[in-house]
Amino acid sequence: MTQALVMPDLTLALEHWRQDPGGTYRTWFLWEERIKNFRSIRRGLQAVVQEIEAGTFGTAYRGSTLETVVSAVAEQRQIFKGADHAFLWKPKLRIPDIYESPDNQRTFGRFLHACDCCDDEAGVLWAIQALDDCRIKGLGPAAANLLYFLHPTLVTPFNTAIVKGYNTVTGARVKLGRWDEYLAMRRGVLALNQQYRTRLSNDLGAIAGFLFDVGSGRLPLPTAEANPTAWAADLARVRNDAAAERRRAAEAAEDRSHTQVQGWLRDLGRALGYQVWVASNDRGRTYNGGRLAEGCLDTLPAALESSLAVDTIRLIDVLWIEPEGRVAAAFEVEHSTSLYSGIVRMLDLALGATDGLAGRYFLVAPDRREADARAQFARPAFQRVLDLDLRFLAYSDLAEHRESMARFGQGLRPLDALARPLRGPG
Repeated sequence: MTQALVMPDLTLALEHWRQDPGGTYRTWFLWEERIKNFRSIRRGLQAVVQEIEAGTFGTAYRGSTLETVVSAVAEQRQIFKGADHAFLWKPKLRIPDIYESPDNQRTFGRFLHACDCCDDEAGVLWAIQALDDCRIKGLGPAAANLLYFLHPTLVTPFNTAIVKGYNTVTGARVKLGRWDEYLAMRRGVLALNQQYRTRLSNDLGAIAGFLFDVGSGRLPLPTAEANPTAWAADLARVRNDAAAERRRAAEAAEDRSHTQVQGWLRDLGRALGYQVWVASNDRGRTYNGGRLAEGCLDTLPAALESSLAVDTIRLIDVLWIEPEGRVAAAFEVEHSTSLYSGIVRMLDLALGATDGLAGRYFLVAPDRREADARAQFARPAFQRVLDLDLRFLAYSDLAEHRESMARFGQGLRPLDALARPLRGPG
């Protein structure tokens, strides 16, 4: 069980803070102009995104739409004083690197646009993680001050005083300048906000104002007992979440690559005059603005439907089928998944079809997986099926030659020339 942070009871301090005529609660959080500024700042951020997309943003902070927006943020009374410092160009350090680098500028624009368009916590956290993964020099958690005006119930403002106040209240050791530290602090701020909900607000500006007054020394509190173990646990959870998100992104990229190759094979098969079957579990995937199975068979030919292995055959990635229903070629696309399972599906098709081994069988995979494919097919389990002419078709060969094969090829001869048998010399 994670050790909880040892904190002082904040009930009386929050009451004192709410009644303080000079504190952030009365001078900023209840300030009528604060609410009015949300809409104008959001419109300003949308203008920044539009200019970046149009390539008219420019290469300087001074005079830019971003300066206008950040200035509006910095005018939000004392809590955002100095918010523009993070965006001022520092020539010796060449940060933040969103003025000289067009790619970084576009990444920043996509970050703002993603946060503006999403309406839930997952979307905001995904956008932050995507920005952090790009490692744009000098573009750190100060950008959260912009996001607050897009999602005040999800994003807490961030500056030195707020961090100092959070460390004082919780005994944590948050440091400036890192998104993972900010996200770990945000986790703790949400917990505090929930604990003292009746004295705070859904709007995280309230608790940010309280922490600001603590951190700036206006509202003295006893320092919480230092608890580096609990803080390290919060930080570890954030970093683990980030690693999991990167894994999910990598898996999504692999899915896209797998679908793209299936789409290539679908289009090539149709161009060569075959009917095409796409794996039943992939039919609804998006490809080129439509469904992957568009223009393909809805059911397998009768001979395959009557096979004892029909449930496995339906899962083969792509089948090219002759007009009379005979399988001309079968393709298993193995981007990163097990080559073994793909070979087994091929064997089920070969041994279950009424015309036996008449068709061609191809493992389609990245070039680097050819040696692994040969090793898998050499396993003792496959030695009894010596007549299965299983071939390796490399992504690079398919990508390079598919268009010319579609225009000038006939039957399976072009593929036979490109693909390499998995038994015998490579």
